[in-house]
Parts: sequence; structure tokens; C-alpha cells
Amino acid sequence: MQKLIESVPNFSEGRDQNVIRQITDAIETVDGVSLLDVDPGASTNRTVVTFVGNPDASVEAAFRAIKKAAELIDMRKHKGAHPRMGATDVCPFIPVSNVSWQEAIACAYQLGKRVGEELKIPVYLYEKAAKDKSRSNLAVIRTGEYEGFFEKIKQPKWKPDFGPTVFNEKSGGTVIGVRDFLVAYNVNLNTKSVRRANSVAFDVREQGRLKTEDGTPRGKPMVDANGEAIRIPGMLKYVKAVGWFVKEYGVAQVSMNLTNIEETPLHVAFDACVEAAAKRGLRVTGSEIVGMVPKKCLVDAGRYFLRKQRWSEGVSQEELIDIAIRSMGLSELKPFDPKEKVIELKIESAEPKKCLVKMNVREFCNETLSDSPAPGGGSVAALMGALGASLGGMVANLSSGKRGWDDKLEYFSGWAVKAQQLKDELLSLVDEDTAAFNKVMDAFALPKESAEEKEARSAAVEQATKHAAEVPLKVMQIASKSYELLSEMAQKGNPASISDVGVGALATHACIEGAALNVRINLAQLKDEKFKTDLQDAVQRISGESQVQFKKIIQVVDSKLNKS
Repeated sequence: MQKLIESVPNFSEGRDQNVIRQITDAIETVDGVSLLDVDPGASTNRTVVTFVGNPDASVEAAFRAIKKAAELIDMRKHKGAHPRMGATDVCPFIPVSNVSWQEAIACAYQLGKRVGEELKIPVYLYEKAAKDKSRSNLAVIRTGEYEGFFEKIKQPKWKPDFGPTVFNEKSGGTVIGVRDFLVAYNVNLNTKSVRRANSVAFDVREQGRLKTEDGTPRGKPMVDANGEAIRIPGMLKYVKAVGWFVKEYGVAQVSMNLTNIEETPLHVAFDACVEAAAKRGLRVTGSEIVGMVPKKCLVDAGRYFLRKQRWSEGVSQEELIDIAIRSMGLSELKPFDPKEKVIELKIESAEPKKCLVKMNVREFCNETLSDSPAPGGGSVAALMGALGASLGGMVANLSSGKRGWDDKLEYFSGWAVKAQQLKDELLSLVDEDTAAFNKVMDAFALPKESAEEKEARSAAVEQATKHAAEVPLKVMQIASKSYELLSEMAQKGNPASISDVGVGALATHACIEGAALNVRINLAQLKDEKFKTDLQDAVQRISGESQVQFKKIIQVVDSKLNKS
């Protein structure tokens, strides 16, 4: 697997597009990185940039961006609504794919060392990269901001991890670290009052608010036996929040950082703000995501809002994302484009390639009918399996919404979600089967002049052909899981859809038998007898079980059709 690490540097410039462009251009000069998002804010005078790449390339790109920001941004002139301490205020690394925490921390150390030594900028490490755990919290490090750091840096406990111990007047300081996905999320209120927005922010954030003797925000703070201020905790764990007014939109917002989206997801933060605002006579009018989010954030949110609506969650990821956008008003202030704001979708769109499952039906059929050997039977078999699972899911969704069956919603919704998972897995194999065939062709095209070349070519052909046999076997294994879904729908689903169950069973059966043919034709080319025997045994077992399951479902379908 390719190693991918995300970097989300925040630069203290959100108004001058020329400066912002020069910084992002510096990032794009590095091979192996993809610039995913540039999100400037005029009121905050801050730009959040997101890019991904392999670890070495990401460190180099981050260094070039920090260097360019130090050249172009003068912190002596900077004003903005967001807390900051340097031209590059913060630069976190976030593991995305096949990168361990240790590797990510090594990236932070490598970057911090270069920034400190080469650019003479004080660097502090935070979160998982922090050497001093008492300064792992970004807010703690940044206390005093740019203006206060000229004196703060002189204190022994605030000696930088890298770089000089004298604050850089022009560039300030930089915080570099490693963290989990942090979602910067703002919820809009129907008020312009920062004080009222702060009240909602204090209600929801983990830190809550100070407890006062008279119970009012401006009262004397109460302290415990140790002299520590007593706080009333907020509603949400792993949430930092503050209220502010955004001049460009003319609204006050609850501005939040969600530091653990597994424990406190996006939709939970949104609903907490809705609840807290309503108690204060306010209304949430929408929200915005600053930067980018993992796809899971919006998919989970879509499912959550469908549950609240008492509706089946078994819809496509595209629809779940659309429901999340609409439910949380993510397009209220400016259009929210998932292909630009969702990390996985942005990466997909940045990789131009011919994708079968992105074609319309006519295009797919035309491509199959052409004189190219791929896509062929293997891809078509996987598509038939996806259609079989989709029909089973359709029946589950229709049954979940059937009048008088309200008590069965959770049951049918669960099966519809399962159908979506099977459909997505099988659709991914449509392209994987064609890609596997193309690798076999590439192996056959290798040179074969010398003995060494012949040996290398033979080994490559063998390896590629093994993979080409494993893909349709995987199709068989996944498609066979659809029988349980179809069996449940045949026995308990909406009787008006029984014919759809039958067609789903036929498509699943054809998928498995078709995929079996593709396993067999590839096995015939192999020399590894043990590999061949193992796959042949698996094919026979799955095919035999498929025949039994198929007949049982068709018998139920026939029985119900005969009674209708």
C-alpha cells in the first residue's frame, strides 16, 4: 500500500490571494504530494491548507511552504479574529494510509529541526509529537499569542524544541505536531452577538465555564480547597469552542475544534449546539466545515439523521453525504462540494483514470462490446453480483417503509445497510478485475531476449495470473453473502417485491458461476500446483453452496408467486 500522510498547515494570511497562491505554489513544486484544499478566511485573516503525500514528500512540501510564508508574511502587521503566534501558526501531520504514529512523529521532528536550524524560527512540538507532555496542548503553547511570546520565550520552561530562544519578530513561532483528524467546525446562529454565541460555546465545549458565586458569567469565580477555579463542564468531550462574529457573513458562530471525531462526531456537535441555542432562545441556521473532513464524518452523520427521521439507513454513500449536508446546513454560507471538501473524494478526483463504475450504463456496455478484451466476463460477473445485492437492498428499503410495518424498521434498515456494503465491495471489484487482467498483459509484454529477462518475465506472468485468479474468487466469496440477504427478503420482505428477490437471486447465481469460469481460465495458465488445487477446491465449495442457496430462494419465490 502507498504511504500517505496528511498535512494541514495554517498560515496567518487570509486576505491577500497573491500571498496565499505563492505559498500553495511552493507546496505543488514537490513531486509526490497532492494539494487538496485551500480555505482562506478574511475575518480570521488565516488560511487552512490541506495536502497529502508520502512522508518524505510531505515534509519537503511543508518546509517549502513555511519558508515561503516566512518570506511573505510580516507578523508585526497581522490582525485577525483567530488566535495565532506565527506566519505559519501550526503545521500538524495526520497519518492517512499505511503510516504509523512513529513515522508521523519522525516527520514532525525532521520538519521542526529544519525550520529551526535553516529558517531560524522557534518551533514547539505538540500533541503526539510533544517531547514535553505539559505543552502537548496547542492552546497552552499559543497562550499569549504573537504579542506575548517575546517575553514568554525567555522563560526556561518555554525554551523551543527546535530553533533559537529569541522570538522571531517578523515570522513569529511555529507549532508542529502529530494528531488525529481534527475537524474545524463552525455552527451559525441567528444572532450577531458574540456574547450569546459564547454562551452556547461554553454550554457545549468540554471545558465548560467557570462556576461563579452568584451564578452569573461576571460573578466572582468559585475555587476548590486547592485554590483552583471550579468549572461547570460542558456537554461534549474532545471539543474546544468559542463564540465569534464573522463580518463577511454577518452572523455569530460557535467555532469548534473536534479533536476526537470517534468520540464526538460532527453530527453530535451540531445537535448539541441546536439544543443549547434553543434553551437560550436562539436558532442554529446552518454550519460550515473549515478545511476538509474524512468521508466517514458525513456518512455517519447521514445515517444519524435518517435514524432521527425513522427512515432506513440503507442508502448509498452519495445519498448519505447529501443528507448530512442538508441536515446540517453545510451549504448555507457558501456551496459545499463533497468532491472538494471530503478527503477521499478529493484524492479520487485528483487521480485521472478510466473507471468502469463511473460510466453510465450505455458507456459500460459499449466498452464491454468493443474489441478490447477488458472489461470482460470477470468485470461483468462482479457487476451482476452488485445488481443482485442492490435488488435485495431495494426490497429491504421498500419493506422498511411499508405502512403498518413501523416496528420492523430497524430490522429491514440493517439489511439495507448490509446490501449497500456488499454492493460497494462488488462494484470495486468490477475495476479490480479489469486492472488484474491488464497486469497480466503487461507481464506478457516484458522483454524476453536474454535468459534473465525470460526468467523475470515468467515470474511476473505467474504472479500477475495468480492475482487475476484471486480477484474473481473474491467476487464469488462476497457475492455468496448476498444469499442470506435475499433469503430474508424472500421470507419476510414486502410480498409485492417478491419478483425482485427472484431476479436478485438469479443475478447473484450468475455472478458466482461467471466468476468461477474466470478463476478456472486463469488457473489453467499457472505452474504452481498447490495454488491451483487450493483455488479449485474453494471454487467448487462456493459454487456448490451457491447452488443450494439459490434453489431454496427460488422455491420460496415460486411459492409466493403461485399464491398471488
